[in-house]
Amino acid sequence: MSNKKYTYQTEGVCSTQMHFEIVDGIMHDLVVENGCNGNLQGISKLVEGRPAEEVAELLKGIRCGWHDSCPNQLSVAIEKCLAE
Repeated sequence: MSNKKYTYQTEGVCSTQMHFEIVDGIMHDLVVENGCNGNLQGISKLVEGRPAEEVAELLKGIRCGWHDSCPNQLSVAIEKCLAE
C-alpha cells in the first residue's frame, strides 16, 4: 500500500497551506488553511475518495478572476506529491 501525507505551501492565493493524503492513488483528508471556508470545505468533500490524478486534471488551470485559484494550487500540490 502506497501512502503519502503531504503539506503544500500555496502561492498567490488566499489559502496558505493544504494538507492531504494520497493512499494507493486516492485522495483523502484534504484540509485547507485560510481562504474561502465554504468553497474549500466543498472542494474537500468533492475530492475525497477520488483518484488524485483525476482531481489534479479537473482542477488544473482554474482561475479566480485574474489570479490563480485555490483549486489550481491544489492541482499543483497533487502533481508535486505524485512526482516525489
